[in-house]
Amino acid sequence: MDERAFYRESQTTKPATLNCPFCKTSNSYELRWLVRRKMDKLPRQADERDRAKFAKAANYMVLLDDKAACKNPRCRRSFEISGMKTTAFLSE
Repeated sequence: MDERAFYRESQTTKPATLNCPFCKTSNSYELRWLVRRKMDKLPRQADERDRAKFAKAANYMVLLDDKAACKNPRCRRSFEISGMKTTAFLSE
């Protein structure tokens, strides 16, 4: 069974303060995240191996954006998002 069958997926945006490496300005950017929340029950067609995987599954978020465009009107260059974790585990 595919791991995605254990989760409900949704997208959200969260603000992050990033520095443009070209013009050195700091700004707040809305980054897109994929939120995966563990389902309440295991799907019916699951076997013993799937039950073990489901027991270890946890809620987490994955960063979808890998680039951002500078908000400075004089720069406007696209830069890679670095220095941020791409996966964040949710407590619940």
